[in-house]
Amino acid sequence: MVNMDSLLGFVKPYYEDKDIMHDLSHISRVLIYVEKLLKIGNYEADVDTLKYAAYFHGFIYNSEEKIVEWLKCQKLSSKMIDKIITVAWESQKDEAAQTLEGKLLHDAHMIEGGKTYLIVKSLITGSVRGQTLKQTIEYIENNILGKGICYLPEAQIIYYQQQEFAKAFVKDLKEGLA
Repeated sequence: MVNMDSLLGFVKPYYEDKDIMHDLSHISRVLIYVEKLLKIGNYEADVDTLKYAAYFHGFIYNSEEKIVEWLKCQKLSSKMIDKIITVAWESQKDEAAQTLEGKLLHDAHMIEGGKTYLIVKSLITGSVRGQTLKQTIEYIENNILGKGICYLPEAQIIYYQQQEFAKAFVKDLKEGLA
């Protein structure tokens, strides 16, 4: 069973300086979509692993050793720690997920927020990064449209809807700016 107070106490500093699309609310949104995929697909997965890995997914790439040490202090087994680390890595957009939990978390990350979210996230993130609207549109076209995959059929449908909405939105936006 995940001790949420302890987990939040550990991860909070890693998310404090992140923008509103990548802070702890991002993890909450991803977990909402994990729950949806679990329910829709009737999957039986290790929910504790999913929760830990979701919270670590935003900083696994630069703090894996600290995460492992913290998990050891929580008295988790080596097997459980290895699984959490694996799933946190598999949740990354450019990683290949092999485990069911990794596929669930990866796909929830990809479909987070529903159909309109890719555009909202891209526009806000581009603004926070100091990009012009033109640069953000170019980023969307080069790095988001037609990119990425989902593993689970339920997520593939939602991701396809996101992609189609984003394509139409960008096309309309560019026509309005021309």
